[in-house]
Order: sequence, then C-alpha cells, then structure tokens
Amino acid sequence: MEHPKLRDSKRLLTREPYPINEIPEEIIKKIGKKFVYMLCVGHKDLTGDDWGNVFAEAIGGEHLQSPVGIADVVFDKMAWSMKTVKNTNPHRSEASVRLISGRCSPDYSYGITDPHEDIEKTGRAVLNIWNERVNIAQDYYNPLRTSVLVRSNDLLTYTLFEEENHRYVANQYRWEENSNGNLIGIDIETGDTRFTWQPHGSQFTIHTRVPQNAVKFKIKQPPKLDVEETLRQINYSDEWVEIL
Repeated sequence: MEHPKLRDSKRLLTREPYPINEIPEEIIKKIGKKFVYMLCVGHKDLTGDDWGNVFAEAIGGEHLQSPVGIADVVFDKMAWSMKTVKNTNPHRSEASVRLISGRCSPDYSYGITDPHEDIEKTGRAVLNIWNERVNIAQDYYNPLRTSVLVRSNDLLTYTLFEEENHRYVANQYRWEENSNGNLIGIDIETGDTRFTWQPHGSQFTIHTRVPQNAVKFKIKQPPKLDVEETLRQINYSDEWVEIL
C-alpha cells in the first residue's frame, strides 16, 4: 500500500529497488556470481565488509564502509545495515540468529558506571542508545532495513532475509543477568530472549528469527584459480615489482 499524502508529512521520498524481502532473482544471481568468484580467488570466509561490497554492487548502491552508525549500504534515500552470520545449516527453517549490532555504552551515554547495580535501568539505557542510532539514521534514510546473510562454513549454502530497522519500546522487555555476567533482554509477552549486552566491551546483540519467506540459495564449488596460470594470463613479469 502506498504512503498516504498528508499536509504535515515530512517523509523522505525514495525509490526502493524492491519491496522488503522480495529480492529479485536477478539480484540473487549477481550475489551468487560474486560469491563464486571470491571462492575462485581463494576466499576462505566472508566478512561483513565483503557482504556490504557484494550487496551494494548487486543493487547499484554504495557501500559507505563507515565504522559509525547503522547505515552501511545506501541506495537513493534508503539504507541497509549489513549483517552476516555463520551457521552449519543455513536452510534450517525458523532458525534463530544473533546479530552483533554495535557498541552501546551506558557509562559514556548516561554515566552508569556500575551496570549491575540496576540492570533494568542499564537495559533501558542500552535500548535508548540503539533507538537514538535509528533516529539519526532515519534523519537521512528511509526506509531503513537490516539485511541478514546466513552463510555455511564452506560458503556454498546461504539464506538471505531483511527486516525493518526500528526502535524498541523499553517497557516491553525485562532484563536479567546470565551466568556469564551479561545482561539479556527478554520479551515480556513471549518470554523470548531478544537482546544480549556484554558489560566488557559494551557489545549489543539482537536476537532474531529467520522468516519463512527468507531466500534460500546455494552455489557450486568452483575450481580455484592457479596462481602461475593467472599471472601468465595478465602477462606478469618481475618488472612489475619495483624495489625502492
């Protein structure tokens, strides 16, 4: 459904390359093609920056490669936060994945020096920090999505899905301390663990489920390029190396 026209609306107008979680086959083919190439040249794993580069190229967007903020890839006035996680079986239905979502420091932002003194207060502070990051990103980009790529250990099997990047209502969650001394945010209504926050390093992790309409695909194992043969194809000579 289209957004309604309102007299007081200040919504950013943008063109989306596709509706959320309706990733065209053409884009999946481009992504798979780049993954095959990466295996050919010897990649043994796929980093978040790798995934940002591949996705941006596939949609004709730009990978900002900025360590600050949650907008990683942009297209017109919309943006994606790019996440990739490893799983032994990415095609397993209704799997839960953990998305490392930056550092939230209640000490820096709110002066909370002892996060264990009042864990409910600390938990609310962590969510408020996340919400403010979403606010800042949405000042420039809308829609704002998270793109999640679940990859297998051998980089041959993948599940890809998206979700809206949104604020969280703090009073919908309660906080507990687990056996590792980390704080976990639990959905009061469902009892599901939704967040983990680590006091040492302030790492904030969001737990989310893989939706039923996630895109599942796989690629064939390509042969690795022979180093010497590749160098011959580009007419390499030792003169290419200049010792200063």
